[in-house]
Amino acid sequence: MGEYSKALSSFQRSLEIRKIALPPNHPDLAVSYNNIGSVYEDTGEYSKALSSYERSLEIQKIALPPNHPNLASSYNNIGSMYNNMGEYSKALSSYERSFEIRKIALPPNHLDLANSYNNIGGVYAGMGEYSKALSSFERSLEIKKIALPSNHPDLAGSYNNIGNVYDSIGEYSKALSSYERSFEIRKIALPSNHPDLAASHNNIGNMYSNMGEYSKALSSYERSLEIKKIALPPNHPDLAVSYNNIGSVYYNMGEYSKALSLYERSLEIQKKALPPNHPDLAASYNNIGNLYIDMGEYSEALSLNERSLEIRKIALPPNHPDLAVSYNNIGSVYEDTGEYSKALQYYEKAQDIWKKSLPPTHSCIALVKRNIENVKKRM
Repeated sequence: MGEYSKALSSFQRSLEIRKIALPPNHPDLAVSYNNIGSVYEDTGEYSKALSSYERSLEIQKIALPPNHPNLASSYNNIGSMYNNMGEYSKALSSYERSFEIRKIALPPNHLDLANSYNNIGGVYAGMGEYSKALSSFERSLEIKKIALPSNHPDLAGSYNNIGNVYDSIGEYSKALSSYERSFEIRKIALPSNHPDLAASHNNIGNMYSNMGEYSKALSSYERSLEIKKIALPPNHPDLAVSYNNIGSVYYNMGEYSKALSLYERSLEIQKKALPPNHPDLAASYNNIGNLYIDMGEYSEALSLNERSLEIRKIALPPNHPDLAVSYNNIGSVYEDTGEYSKALQYYEKAQDIWKKSLPPTHSCIALVKRNIENVKKRM
């Protein structure tokens, strides 16, 4: 129901009773720590969630046999926290440990296996390995279609994740189709202000924005924000996503003052909710930097894009497409200020990464090619 404060209170009361009534390594204590962790996860408090999940795992290792499904669940939850914090290598390791246990302990079409495929796909998507991500998400969907009724919310999650991959590789019509299928299921299965409905509105808005249909995009984003304000605490990272996306529409429409205000609101929330080198902070610095480029404030633009690049170098693998975005944007600043040799250097770095990480028809590859050609003409 999205009532996280009430949920946390109930889970903590349960834990208090179990601490009194049960021995210290009883499996039911692990369940309580796990449930408390899930609430912190849903409210974006990832370090608290990680701590709770790790406490649960410690108890389970003592109390349960080594291939018990509950151990797999704990490894899975720990992986999710590392993924949310942008620590993809640690996330992948935890998810794969979970998957190994589940393959031994569960039948081949068990939903927990679908969950493992889904989560491993999510890490690959975060690392920019989109082919592996799509394969994992599709395998997850195959299992869910066998195991679940046709309008179950978990099917919507799979369609949503497949849409994310198509979005990332620039296949927007396929992405929109997947997102709309997800939304249709969620409208039937969930209450009207559930956060997952907000996510669907947000993702559909992303596709309309990418396709240049800004009025439709703005409508979808604003509906998403309305739901999130009801369902989530005021500094939840998902609210930052909405402010950022609405700002992007105003940016694309040339309304820079509105865009800047929304981008800065998004960044304020992210600074409170996320670790300092989270990729989402890099995206915010990137967006504000782009806005300053268009406003002709190049010194500020350069500083923000360099901050974005610093975070991405720490948080992402070396050929992640978002690193190329930062290199390209810094190149744009140098081009606009007449420093063409520096601009060319950054554009070529962007081109090298995009060629390795994106399909050859992706619009980013064509963009950076034009940028390089333009700079060479001016040198």
